Formats: sequence, structure tokens, C-alpha cells
Amino acid sequence: MSVSPRIADSTTPASQATSQTAAQLAPQPASAADATVLFRTLNHIAFITLNRPAALNALDHAMIEQIAARLEQCRHDDDIVAVVINSAIEKAFCAGGDVRALLRPGSDGRADIERYFNDEYRLDYAIHRFPKPVVVIMDAITMGGGMGLAQGAALRIATERSRIAMPETKIGMVPDVGATHFLAAMPVELELYVGLTGVTLSGPDAVVCALADVCVPHTNLSDVEQRLNNIDARALAGQRDALLAALREAYVRTEAGTDASVIERQRGWITEHFKREAAPTSIVASLGRTLEGLEDAEATREEREWIEATLTALKSYSPTMIHVTREALLRGREITLEDSFRLEMGIVVRTIEEGDFREGVRAHLIDKDRAPKWKPDTLEAVTPEHVAHFLSSPWSSDAHPLANLGDDAQR
Repeated sequence: MSVSPRIADSTTPASQATSQTAAQLAPQPASAADATVLFRTLNHIAFITLNRPAALNALDHAMIEQIAARLEQCRHDDDIVAVVINSAIEKAFCAGGDVRALLRPGSDGRADIERYFNDEYRLDYAIHRFPKPVVVIMDAITMGGGMGLAQGAALRIATERSRIAMPETKIGMVPDVGATHFLAAMPVELELYVGLTGVTLSGPDAVVCALADVCVPHTNLSDVEQRLNNIDARALAGQRDALLAALREAYVRTEAGTDASVIERQRGWITEHFKREAAPTSIVASLGRTLEGLEDAEATREEREWIEATLTALKSYSPTMIHVTREALLRGREITLEDSFRLEMGIVVRTIEEGDFREGVRAHLIDKDRAPKWKPDTLEAVTPEHVAHFLSSPWSSDAHPLANLGDDAQR
């Protein structure tokens, strides 16, 4: 696996970066038909398009490198005024990161793990800090690594087909790619519910949860390029707010609204049970007590079904990562974006090397027996010391792979 281009390396001068072509910056496919990342421009707007249909655009390391290279090309090309990141396939924007590759025979263990997540997080961070407007189209499946690409964008567009989630605790991982930062945009109770259970959100739900700026009908996307071509994009270069408003107008002919949001109807239940001070075991106990007290009647059917689904998630996902995720999400509300990425990377490396991740991938993605053997196997058995270990960095502060994230040259 080759080393990716530096997204945020203060030792690479802008003059050098602008002289490099995308072909020099990123590994190239054997032919256009093999390209998993497509690139083109229209009316001074660059399109970075994910194109790995067999994997629902799951990000392997080569894709991360190529997206990063194209983004850097757009940063330094004065003829490009905005960037759109979208998908070439109907079923997904991006189903997540192709982390299974890190567990395959022949991988370089810790070195490959660090390289993959270092490059992915630097790419996500670059989008958060990108000087030109970035638009991301979260149509259909958008999970995990796809959320990392989307949440730093200036305009995050969902549709009625969107299926949005951070489902990492199910496979023994922590919600990452900046999730400890971007999930904090919602009230803490909602953040804990979304982060701990990995619930799948609709487009309207995503707007309610501050994970999308707007939800539009999928049909809005069919002729959007004609409207984009009508923008006086060159004249708006450097006028970020005006350009962003023009881009939004092109995509948002009509809005789907949030009336169809399921999570809005559930908000009262979520607030009741997912209190900031409640440990995971307390949340489970609270849900159990409420379920026992509900009458088996049609009037309570939706609440009963919600409680049952929530309890299934909390009791069957990695107990360690349920506890660790709660603590990480609460910490993320108090720290910077840069420190959120650093915190997540430490947890990720620890859980891959010594936690539940390998077992979760085996059970859900490889053998698919859906019966992971977690260690420990219950929420009650997870000790504070065990949680603290996963939250502690494997590196000293100056040796952290993301130590220089946030330097002036990276903004």
C-alpha cells in the first residue's frame, strides 16, 4: 500500500503542490473503466465522484488517496471555485470505510492501520477546513466513512432515499471520522442515542439531527447540472456566501421537509432515557422499566417497538465500545475538532489491536453468523479501568500521527 499524498503537511509549499498534477498525486487505474474515483469540471465546479459499485463505494486506501489528491488539486486551481462530492451509483453515496482490508493476510498490521486512518482523518479534516465551498450529496446509503466525507461540507444534501448512520458499535468500533465532533451538534440525549445505537436515519431525520442542511426529493438531482451551469460561478469566486447560496438554490428546487421524521416523534422517549449522566447500564434499566409498565395496546405499539429495538442494540453490540463511545461522545463536546480526530484515532488503534473490532468484523462482515463473542460480554462486566484504557492515547502527544493536525498550513 503506497503512502498517500499529504493533505496537511506544512513542509509542502503551495507552489510545489500547484505544480503537481493529479496523475502525480494519486495512484491511477489501468483504464477509465477501472476508476473508483472520477473527476471532471463543469462551469468552474469540480465533481469528485465515488465509483466502486461492488462495494457500495466503501473507501479503500487507494480511494482515500485519490480523493485527497483531487481535493488538493481543487484547492490550488484558481479556475475551480467549488467542489461537489457525489456518487456514480444509485444504491449508495458511501457505505463506509473498507476496514476489512486491514485484517486481510499480507497487511502490515499496525503500520497499515495507522496509515489508513491517518490518511482518512486528514482527508475528512481537509473538507472541514476547505477554503472553497464543498457540497456533498448524501443520497441513499451514507454511513461511517461516507459521513466523514459529508460532515465537513459547507452544504450537506440528503434526499428521501438517504439511509444515514454511524453503526460502529455494532462491529466493536467507536463512531469515528470526526463523529465525536459532528454528533455534538445535536442535543446530548439525541447524540448519545444516535452514537450508541447506530440507528439508521432518514433524510428528514438527518435534518432534525443537524447531520444534513437540507433534504430534497431525489428527482431534484436529475437535472441539477443544467442549473449549476447557469450559475455565474467565475464571477462569484471568492464570494463564499453568495456562491454557496447559488449552489444551494441549484440543488434545492423544492425541499422534502422534516414532517416525515421518525426521530422527531421519538424525541421525548430519547430525552427520557438517554440522559447525559446515565451510564449505559442505567439507560438499559430505564428502558426496561418503561417497557414493563406499558400496556400491550395499539396506542403504545410504536413506543414498545422503539424500546425493544433500542434494547436489542444496547445489549447485543460491543459492551466495551458502548461504554467507550459514551465517554468519547461526552468528551467530544468539550474539545476541538482536531483533538476529536486524535481521540478517535487512539481508540480505533486500540480496539483493532486488542479490542472487539476483529470479532465484530468476523461475525458481521466475514462469517456473517451475527453472533460475536465480545470480551467482556455484558455491559455490567465492563470496568472503568477497561474504558479508561481505550480512551488513553497509544502515543505521546508529540508522537501522535495527527500531532500536527490544525497547523496553519493545514487550514
